[in-house]
Amino acid sequence: MFFVISKILAFLLNPLIWLIVLILWALLAKNARKKKRLLIITLCLTYFFSNSFIISEVYRLWEVQPVKLEQLDTCDVGVVLGGGMITYDGRYDRHIFRGNTDRIMQAVYLYREKHIKKILISGGSGSLVFRDMREAVFLNDFLVKTLQIPQEDILTDTISDNTYQNAVESARLIKEHFINPKVMLITSAFHMRRSKMCFKKQGIDVVMYSTDLTAGPRRFQFDHLFMPSLQSLIQWNKFWHEIIGIITYKIMGYA
Repeated sequence: MFFVISKILAFLLNPLIWLIVLILWALLAKNARKKKRLLIITLCLTYFFSNSFIISEVYRLWEVQPVKLEQLDTCDVGVVLGGGMITYDGRYDRHIFRGNTDRIMQAVYLYREKHIKKILISGGSGSLVFRDMREAVFLNDFLVKTLQIPQEDILTDTISDNTYQNAVESARLIKEHFINPKVMLITSAFHMRRSKMCFKKQGIDVVMYSTDLTAGPRRFQFDHLFMPSLQSLIQWNKFWHEIIGIITYKIMGYA
């Protein structure tokens, strides 16, 4: 039930949905003054939510900054959290890599450089419809068959649908296979705060390794400061999803 509710909230918190509702409200308003006011509000909000500079500053404050490799100690296991990195296209019998793939690529690099001894991939379907599309299974096959990483160095959690379940199932596997291990958490810089909270709740202290940083160096180019961007709307949706996720997890006792 919580998984379904989270999907509904993600839809309702999408700024694009807010803008569509405001436009429809303005079109249906019979009072000319009210219609004008609603259209002005919609225009202002559209510009605000589509401004690249504003959302970059928000992300810069929120994201957990990466650390340099020389600052890292060797960890017994690196936990990679799934997040829509890979799926399977049955029409062409091939795996398709999507967003957040920096997580798994960084994990492979850390493994090759001996900063982590084993890789734990945590990720089930994450979908209400395609329940058999288990991300950890696909990634495990890729690491073993394509990158020739030994299967004994890979652990998989194939049932987690969200960050809370990632932490619960990863903690279970860690406690089954290790004694007092040093654990590295590998996930997006934007997602790291909620992830660390969930793992701490499960009694797992982690070394944070942030990936796919969104907010790069501050830029003052004209297009970045003033030109509207559809990508900014998407990033706002992601931001509100994360904020509501943390609040909900706190209420539910997940973090």
